[in-house]
Amino acid sequence: MVLRSERWLELRRFRALHEAGLSISQIARETGMGRRTVRKYLAEDAPPSPPQRLPRAGGRASVLSPFAHVIDAWLRAELLLKGTVIHERLVEQYGFTGTYQRVKLYLQEARPRIAAELGIGPDELAGLHRRFEVVPGAQAQVDWGDEGAILAHVGIAKVYSFHMVLSYSRDPFCCFTTSQDLSAFWECHRRAFAHFGGVPKSIVYDRTKTVVRRHVAPGQAVPLHPEAVAFAGHYDFDIDVLAAYRPTGKGRVERQVTIVRDHVLAGRGFASLADLDAAFLAWVPMRRARTHRTHGEVIGVRAVRDHAALRPLPARPYVVAVRHLRHVGKDCLVAYDANLYSVPARRVRHRQLVEVRATAATIAIHATIPDQQGETLLATHPRAVGRGARVVDPAHWDGLPDGHTRSTTTGDTPPRSRPAPGAGPLQALLNRAAAAQVTVDRRPLSVYDQIAGTSPFTTGRSYPKGTTS
Repeated sequence: MVLRSERWLELRRFRALHEAGLSISQIARETGMGRRTVRKYLAEDAPPSPPQRLPRAGGRASVLSPFAHVIDAWLRAELLLKGTVIHERLVEQYGFTGTYQRVKLYLQEARPRIAAELGIGPDELAGLHRRFEVVPGAQAQVDWGDEGAILAHVGIAKVYSFHMVLSYSRDPFCCFTTSQDLSAFWECHRRAFAHFGGVPKSIVYDRTKTVVRRHVAPGQAVPLHPEAVAFAGHYDFDIDVLAAYRPTGKGRVERQVTIVRDHVLAGRGFASLADLDAAFLAWVPMRRARTHRTHGEVIGVRAVRDHAALRPLPARPYVVAVRHLRHVGKDCLVAYDANLYSVPARRVRHRQLVEVRATAATIAIHATIPDQQGETLLATHPRAVGRGARVVDPAHWDGLPDGHTRSTTTGDTPPRSRPAPGAGPLQALLNRAAAAQVTVDRRPLSVYDQIAGTSPFTTGRSYPKGTTS
């Protein structure tokens, strides 16, 4: 028999769980002890000696011990990291096979120990929350909101709201789109910078695919999307990506999503995205006139200092274009994002491969091979809103059959009479031919009789039997 003093110490910690409502059987399963042993030592205030027990295969020490240093490192970085999050990360990243309850029981011992290392008293753990404040112009936070079918009655199935909030003043910006793709995401940034009159020094994001190229394990550098790097470099701001499962890291903008829904959208009807944007801009002065409960100042007064500290906008905007290859249809239309856009019929052929360059506002279609002048642009269209639209320039169909020569009749009207010989379009065509300009001599039939040595042709001449004329 091997002395297991740590199990006895652990059993002492389970007294609080038993008082909280856990049964003897549940505690026994987690400790690997029998129910009688658990009941015995929980009933006594101070057991005379710790229980002795052989190590049990599959117990907590054998399953969780190899990951204890990983959990401790996560707690040192974020003391209040949830047990469910820790268990999920252990399973995904380290192949942990134990239950969540084992992690939970380990945290009851580890969290106070790590708190003592960090100089945090036991009483300070309850309700612990780290609040941070920034200087003017230092930071903004970005988030999306899903507004659903708010414009379904006008044929727009889905609407999203883009939010950016300046962290110092809580001055908000919001605009509405029908897409969350790369071009729409960064176009909303350009509109936000124009709204604030400058660019913050850093912007906080969660791990959205328009900013992060792929997810990585904790502690590793987050690979950024190339367009995000290019856009941030052009506007001179830093990208701050939150750690996974850290919603409190951008609580200012997440709160703003709810505020806009309650004060701008609730109980109203809208006919277009422009109406939604106009409603938000009309509400901004009222928001800026309010005193914020956290910093205790009028938002508009604090926003003046925030705007003054922003970095200036560059002279030339950076336009993000998403590029895709598409085929030209028989009707000279190119499909992109569930909409159709026309290209010139005289410059393309069926099934030709073209490149679609999509921004938030326009669709440009380019040939993959330059023409004789070195040009590749075939057509430019405003981007369609919603799905199922056809954006056609009538000039692109110049030269294609339009069906104007086809006619039908019910049989009640008589057919058209034929034009007289020598008149009509056919005769006009013959008159223009070169053969019509040749001069032809006219001779009497007697000339041909003399040449053939026959008698003159008469209508009354008779022929002998057995001959033919």
